[in-house]
Amino acid sequence: MKNIQILLLLLLSFFAPGQNKQFLYEYKFIPDSTNKSDVKSEIVILNVQKDKSEYYSAGRYASDSAQAADYKKGINSMPEVKSMVNERVTKYPNSNEVIYTTFMVSDKYKVKQDVDLKWKLTDQFSKILNYDVQKATTEFGGRQWTAWFTKEIPIQDGPYKFKGLPGLILKIEDATKSHVWELKGIRSNQEEFVYPDLGQYRITELNYNQYIKKFKNYRANPTADLVGRIPDQRDAKGKMRTSAEVIREINKQIMDHLAKDNNLIEIELLK
Repeated sequence: MKNIQILLLLLLSFFAPGQNKQFLYEYKFIPDSTNKSDVKSEIVILNVQKDKSEYYSAGRYASDSAQAADYKKGINSMPEVKSMVNERVTKYPNSNEVIYTTFMVSDKYKVKQDVDLKWKLTDQFSKILNYDVQKATTEFGGRQWTAWFTKEIPIQDGPYKFKGLPGLILKIEDATKSHVWELKGIRSNQEEFVYPDLGQYRITELNYNQYIKKFKNYRANPTADLVGRIPDQRDAKGKMRTSAEVIREINKQIMDHLAKDNNLIEIELLK
């Protein structure tokens, strides 16, 4: 964490209009509501360009970029073995449309969603990173949210799917403090940003209602889509295992993980 703080201090800069900008947030979250002492922390990026913004994990981006570079060299490398925020969010100026990119097992989904947040501005003010900020509240995803935004950065955007205030969101958290984003640094990005596409995932495009159905089915039976896609195989000791046995093992591992992943940003998805 100390190294991350040093990096963010180096990245911190004044806001200059007319440039692409990368806003670096520290994202703290509690995956398991029954274990509130286990607080995860990750650096996420809001990359703002003229025609769109993209939100993603800095760690996942570094891992995907390294894999993409290896593929170009003919090297089939593996991603880092650690938990990272896998979601990506693409937003467009003057539009409520959001493209939400997520993963379920080995498949990638792009979900079109209409997000129209109803903000309530308050008369409370503060300071974040020397910016004057104002408090605003909204409801989204089954949670109550409090945001602090600044008109000094005239970008109506923020981390994840949050947007629509008259200035950039520098901090936002839900009422239970299960999910907290806070701006830690800003850097300029002169080149057009393109997220690396590794090309190894099956991509399915869904509308939001289709996604909700798919998500609920996944939580109930996460390996349903793997039937017929995994062959019989030998394990590390040479013992033959049928496709069904392999899938049952994968299913148990995922179900054990999902049981501790019960405190989602959009908690209403679990209802």
